[in-house]
Amino acid sequence: MIFAGLSLDRPRIMGIVNVTPDSFADAGETFSTEAAVARGRAQMDAGADIIDVGGESTRPGATPVSPEEECDRVLEVVEHLAAAGAVVSIDTRHSLVMRRTVEAGAKIINDVSALTTDPDSVPVAADSGAAIILMHMRGDPGSMAERTDYADLTGEITGYLVERIAVCENAGISRDRLAIDPGFGFAKNAKQNFELLENLGRLSALNLPVLVGLSRKFGLDKPPAERLELSLSLARKALDNGARILRVHDVAETKSMVDAWQRAPA
Repeated sequence: MIFAGLSLDRPRIMGIVNVTPDSFADAGETFSTEAAVARGRAQMDAGADIIDVGGESTRPGATPVSPEEECDRVLEVVEHLAAAGAVVSIDTRHSLVMRRTVEAGAKIINDVSALTTDPDSVPVAADSGAAIILMHMRGDPGSMAERTDYADLTGEITGYLVERIAVCENAGISRDRLAIDPGFGFAKNAKQNFELLENLGRLSALNLPVLVGLSRKFGLDKPPAERLELSLSLARKALDNGARILRVHDVAETKSMVDAWQRAPA
């Protein structure tokens, strides 16, 4: 299986670069272009296969950002990292940002709304030629915390992703351009997140790469930077259950875990 030109015969690591002042995990550490580029390059050196650049926080209750402001935040970062040889992913819900960042060198569009927020996202994504990550979420960052009522959590998530895959295919986006993300923490409470992790293998039946974003989302009794041990433990569980792309803040430590996981006897 190949995604965005990367073979998934081994797990791949996606490093997170938030060009925002309000992301939950890093509180604006990489809000400037210079800091964001430096973080991305350091993640490349540490073993990241993909650098995911985002200019709008999608944490619960986050304030929306206009597509124009989002472009102002991320375009130069994408250009620099793409020029440095990174496989750049753009974390956005807006078609303008998708189009302009792909033109600037991004190879992946990572949309937490699975191309539903902006009516132009599907045609823009189709025309871009980029790889696409479809994530499950209900509502938007302002309302998703209240939308955690499921009769069949994993089944409903799977069904939603199947529908979004079909929309993409009907728009001319081939399956080999797609990956899926069950959306840990997005319209799921703590209990549901762990249930989803246990049942992650059900998503593998869709025969698409599965990405998970578990980094720093658990162990909320500790500051984000002190949640590494639990993040690594959950990431390893996700690998056991079929995940092939890990979206993380702590690249070097995750790479060490992945290397050990690969060496472990089956």
